[in-house]
Amino acid sequence: MATTKTASKTNFEIPAWIKGFDFEMGDVPEQKAKTEFSEMINSAGAKNFAEGEVFMGRVVAMNDEFVTVDIGYKQEGLVLAREFRNYDGTMKVKVGDEIQVYLEKLESQMGNLVLSKDKAEILKAWDKISEACEKGEPVEGTVIAKVKGGLSVDIGVKAFLPGSQIDIRPVKNLDKYIGKTMEFKVIKFNKKRGNIVLSRRAILAEERGKMRDETLTQIQEGMIVKGIVKNITDYGAFIDLGGVDGLLHITDMSWGRVKHPSNLLNVGDEVDVKILKYDASKERVSLGLKQVQANPWESAKDKYMPGSKVSGEIVSVKDYGIFVELSDGIEGLIHVSEMSWTNKKATNKTYNVGDKVEAVVLEVDVENKRISLGLKQLMPNPWDDLANKYTVGKVVEGTVKAIVDFGLFLDLGEEVDALIHVSDLSWTKKNINPSEEFKVGQKVKAAVVTVDKENQKFCLGLKQLEEDPWKRIEERMPVGSAVEGEAVRITEFGVFVELETGIEGLVHISEISEERVEKPSDKVAKGDKVKAIVISIDKQAKKIALSMKAVASGEYKSSYKPEVAQPSTLADKLKGFKV
Repeated sequence: MATTKTASKTNFEIPAWIKGFDFEMGDVPEQKAKTEFSEMINSAGAKNFAEGEVFMGRVVAMNDEFVTVDIGYKQEGLVLAREFRNYDGTMKVKVGDEIQVYLEKLESQMGNLVLSKDKAEILKAWDKISEACEKGEPVEGTVIAKVKGGLSVDIGVKAFLPGSQIDIRPVKNLDKYIGKTMEFKVIKFNKKRGNIVLSRRAILAEERGKMRDETLTQIQEGMIVKGIVKNITDYGAFIDLGGVDGLLHITDMSWGRVKHPSNLLNVGDEVDVKILKYDASKERVSLGLKQVQANPWESAKDKYMPGSKVSGEIVSVKDYGIFVELSDGIEGLIHVSEMSWTNKKATNKTYNVGDKVEAVVLEVDVENKRISLGLKQLMPNPWDDLANKYTVGKVVEGTVKAIVDFGLFLDLGEEVDALIHVSDLSWTKKNINPSEEFKVGQKVKAAVVTVDKENQKFCLGLKQLEEDPWKRIEERMPVGSAVEGEAVRITEFGVFVELETGIEGLVHISEISEERVEKPSDKVAKGDKVKAIVISIDKQAKKIALSMKAVASGEYKSSYKPEVAQPSTLADKLKGFKV
């Protein structure tokens, strides 16, 4: 059924075809909603649509490639959809939104207007950007995408941020900046091309300069300040204190051992450091990280008592011993002499860096930051058994294990090898070469000479198996008795005569003849049989003094006392000579 709205009385009859529709009759004034956009459309006839101008329009359609905009012209225009996308891919506009667009072409090949939202915004924002560039004022923008060579930034229009202008330091990961809003400086623009280049580095450099000046006025030695790890090298790390870089050397990072700074710090870490030294003239700052922490050596003496058992990790292996880390900043040395009661060369073969070991604290030197440790103290001492098992004088048999210049080592089946020194091979033979007399693997009998637990000496002797021929020498060759032997050596001061195997006596030049003798060789030749009288015996020094002239004079009885036999005179004559 049709309804009517009558504005004035009339006799007009409603046609049948219109029944069922709402309509108004009479002089009802037309009321239309007026908007900014409708007014623009109504006035379209009065506009001059010229290329290069900015116009208001309304979004009428959208797809993945284009946004269709009506600016009141006889045909609609197209804008590339990418000009409306946010950094995350979403669209900034929707159908019905009113926007400003730049008219690039009145008619494309498809017969539509070619429009640009970006160029409209560039023209709109150009005066503001130009002023900011001239005055050096910053502009705010949001990073919307990563592009070739840098980043794309929305500052009202799209601008380019080169990779070299992102930060003071080179940046590898650009993705972390996408979506961030920051301030930039306009360092280059071209109005004709609509090209804008930004710099964040200039902002940071300016801020850093202000911070640097402020930091330098406040910095003092001994202060503890916060800093950011800026760079890491093999020898340390550079810390940004706020416009000022300080060097944190690897030796000042920890009280303990640091293999490499990167094991302790990472770029970007915030750390508390102490200013150790500040050179204002060179603006150099030396920093310390360990100085912020307590020195572990201050409590080391109470924590590591001599005799106590400790454990740790081997951090270094040297020829002279191994270093063990007991706690952060505290290391102890196990000297090679303290590793084994018997094996003095166990270091490189037995222990490796990273091994866990237990040891006994031997000594703590806090002043020099040294702790001496021992491994052998945790093991039974074989010298305790040796001292009880091998008494002095006991005859033993062993196998020659090694031959050296100074003697030979015998294996008796114990942890400790016994030494027969070259001086203990014979009572009488001199200058013996052990390698000529013995062979490795040879069975040898010897007598125990010394078992010194304190100095760890286990010595045997071959000559001790026989009695010392000098022990009763005065019984076989009493002073005043006549003896006979062979001249074995002729010297400037006399003749050496072998009386028994290995036992020699000296006929001093003054005892060769009653006559003056210039050279002993004038009277005696090597190999001659010599008869002489024993005029003195020194058992301790193993020296026998002889006289040939006493035999010639017939004075060879025990009562014979030659002038040169006076103790003082004889000592003077034999002084400095080896028999």
